[in-house]
Amino acid sequence: MAEKWLIGVDLGGTTIKIAFFNFYGEVLHKWEIPTDVSNEGKNITTDIAKAIDGKLDELGRTKSNILGIGIGAPGPVNLNTGGIYEAVNLGWKNEYPLQDLLEVETSLPVAVDNDANCAALGEMWKGAGNGAKDIVCVTLGTGVGGGVITNGEIVHGKSGAAGEIGHITSIAEDGAPCNCGKTGCLETIASATGIVRLALEELKIGGQKGQLSTIYQQAGQVTAKDVFDTAREGDEIALKVIETVAFHLGLGLANIANLLNPEKIVIGGGVSKAGSVLLDPVKERFLQFSFPRVAQSTDIALATLGNDAGVIGAAWIVKNKVVKSET
Repeated sequence: MAEKWLIGVDLGGTTIKIAFFNFYGEVLHKWEIPTDVSNEGKNITTDIAKAIDGKLDELGRTKSNILGIGIGAPGPVNLNTGGIYEAVNLGWKNEYPLQDLLEVETSLPVAVDNDANCAALGEMWKGAGNGAKDIVCVTLGTGVGGGVITNGEIVHGKSGAAGEIGHITSIAEDGAPCNCGKTGCLETIASATGIVRLALEELKIGGQKGQLSTIYQQAGQVTAKDVFDTAREGDEIALKVIETVAFHLGLGLANIANLLNPEKIVIGGGVSKAGSVLLDPVKERFLQFSFPRVAQSTDIALATLGNDAGVIGAAWIVKNKVVKSET
């Protein structure tokens, strides 16, 4: 009898990542397709179903070999219905019925969760979590996402919006406006977008010198990577920006840890590729602001799964939610 597989899907605004797994979470096949956001995103579930059918045909497999599909999607999730309350980047509004539509399109059981939650579950199962059951995952990318796991279970909250770490309000008095409508959110500082904003504010002050200033003068812009690269070379402006980011991120993580006392805080996303030049000052601020007992018991580590975290976590949902509920 053929081995039963799990399917993990990570739905992003640009691409949709899909992977087949065995029951133990080992990746068997993975690929991606473009996200079609035209027509208010109504083609997305059909595209996913066609991609899965095509790959199964290619591999000589049938849906009888599939246990179910887990999918991580942007936006808060209605756990009772598997709908997405809103995903602006996909054109979805008024609780889009993602689970129902994908089950109809694929004739397979489907489990839905937030994409950041799936990434957190992936890191817990196969990544930097290394089997820990109390974890906070923070994703530093264009924005700041997060997932909170306690005793091996994702914390969803009343309306599926738990873990919105990026929208913790900073202590900055004159915080920058955030896309959520507030000002001073952590996302406006610790994201790639926030880092560039901070750097440009410094660079636009007259008489600046150094490598980062030279890049700005030549290109008319800088990236978060430029900030980290020049900081490693001792650029004063870059180091000042990183200190600001580390202060706010370290403070935010300390407040989260003081509340939850996690075993691990896992930092992922594109910004985490900066490595020690960011992680070391964040750890210093974390130790400064966290309760001593919490500081001693919480390890801060970089995520290890990269872009695979989401699909791996989605497969975990199938294994632990869909399959168990049917057995």
